[in-house]
Amino acid sequence: RRHRTAEGMGTVALVGGGPADAGLITTRGRRLLAMADVVVADRLGPRSLLTGLSADVQVIEVGKLPGHHPVPQDEINRILVEQALLGNRVVRLKGGDPYVLGRGGEEEAYCRDHGVPVEVVPGVTSAISVPAAAGIPVTHRGVAKGFSVITGHEDIRQQTGLIPPGSDHTLILLMGVALLRSSAASLITGGRKASTPVAIIENGWMESQRVTTGTLETIADLAELRDVKSPAVIVVGNVVALSPHWQPA
Repeated sequence: RRHRTAEGMGTVALVGGGPADAGLITTRGRRLLAMADVVVADRLGPRSLLTGLSADVQVIEVGKLPGHHPVPQDEINRILVEQALLGNRVVRLKGGDPYVLGRGGEEEAYCRDHGVPVEVVPGVTSAISVPAAAGIPVTHRGVAKGFSVITGHEDIRQQTGLIPPGSDHTLILLMGVALLRSSAASLITGGRKASTPVAIIENGWMESQRVTTGTLETIADLAELRDVKSPAVIVVGNVVALSPHWQPA
């Protein structure tokens, strides 16, 4: 079953699994997963696919929780190379897309630095697909002609000056629940209207998906009231008002 190169080395495939729904992984991702000897899996992404693997496939869990990374990134990198050097065909199954705030670039570089053949399989990024699951297009004719994706688990004050302040430019925050209150305040200070629509989509594409809508002025209080948790995607801009979940004040 093992796949070896001419030198007897295995391979690594960094596979973007998309946002939890098993139907949203690419056909190439599914094919590589079916051929894998070892799967290094995140807690997000199409977890149901793991149950369909052959009994002789080794699954190594390296999932991270907000503020809790039991397997540090350096160790994940090491595992990928170690398993490939043993001659295994390794699939790193990640949620969303490995190259959109997914540290896929770090994993690819580490494999290449250690002479391990590595392939990247793009995935459906949660930055676009999760808003779509809530009926929110990130762009829409006459409403928004562009969008930006930024990490929300760091202070965004230094980033706001790089993003158009108008609500006709959609802003998507990933990993932004913990700092939502300060992020909303920073966006208002940076020039966005307090009345700008905001949506938080928890557990996108899962049965437990939940959508909370409000404005930059109200969203932090609403999130606290509803006990919003990660994983969640936060959307800021006029496109939120296109969603069937939108409840204008």
